[in-house]
Amino acid sequence: MKKDRKALIRVALALAFVCVFTGGVHELRKTSAATDFACSDGTAVTKVITEADIAIEIGAGATGSDIAAQLFEKGVVKSSRAFFGVAVGDARAAKIAPGLHMISPELCAKDALEQLLESKRIAGLINIVEGEWNSEVFEDMVKAGYSRSEIKEALAQLKLPAGFKSLEGLLFPAQYSFAKGTTASVAIATMVERAQTEMKSAGISEAPGKFNAQELLTIASIIQAEGGLADFTKVSRVIRNRLEKGMPLQMDSTIHYVQKLRGNIFLSTKSTLLNSPYNTYRKYGLPPGPIGNPGKQALLAAVNPEPGDWIYFITVAPNDTRFTSSFEEFGLWKVEYKKNLRAGQFESKE
Repeated sequence: MKKDRKALIRVALALAFVCVFTGGVHELRKTSAATDFACSDGTAVTKVITEADIAIEIGAGATGSDIAAQLFEKGVVKSSRAFFGVAVGDARAAKIAPGLHMISPELCAKDALEQLLESKRIAGLINIVEGEWNSEVFEDMVKAGYSRSEIKEALAQLKLPAGFKSLEGLLFPAQYSFAKGTTASVAIATMVERAQTEMKSAGISEAPGKFNAQELLTIASIIQAEGGLADFTKVSRVIRNRLEKGMPLQMDSTIHYVQKLRGNIFLSTKSTLLNSPYNTYRKYGLPPGPIGNPGKQALLAAVNPEPGDWIYFITVAPNDTRFTSSFEEFGLWKVEYKKNLRAGQFESKE
């Protein structure tokens, strides 16, 4: 009896598979037969945005059929079925970001999907680069359509997460696309929430030891500003070693933060005398808060410094950063750095 029952189950499963398969093929045939505009030679993707483009509002959680219907209704594609068929067969369709997309009219389904995946076509897109200051993030928001007064009001109403005294460092670097009508308060809160998630993932929120979350975020921001990705964990160790020895951090980036200077800036003696709590040449210990918004790798490095006795580091030439515990060796490298600086090796090639 057991064998007969198993045989019957196998037959039933086989029949079910055949039904699903043939049904899928039937739907695929219907989709493949859907009317469609002719595809371009690839220029549709790189085509510049014009006044003729059509605004397609993609809401959070929108399905492929929702998007297909809207594209058809607004004259982007010749049939909703054509786009749905392309979207179902392309895993990238799941990455279509919510927001207002500016899409060319009368596209084939494939080209329509490509334009929907093009971030430059999203109105209200805010792309925060790792290490950006909050002041720069707010300028990004203005470019995305938010007014300065709206941003100012949102900041006045914002409640910082427990344990943090400053918003600097809490606007996590990422690409954000907010749907039309999203307030500045919601946009900023979303960035802060993402920062909290990333800090928890990196271990900053529950990290044991002498540094609290605010201090670790500050360390991460200095790491982001001072080192290349490959050197993050070493820079983290230098910061800890200097703090443990009671040495001033002497990080150029903390002064650049106050002066709002970007690039390979040579720090003058006058700048090191700047009267600011962020001047780590004059003030001992960490600055009072972060000096930018660190990314995920900098957060991880702040919690997990590489073992070493380094106290000094210097970028002698582009892509050549050296670490040492010897002041004499550091002095020799500094001479080499100044030589390369005069030779123009740090000048932008753009």
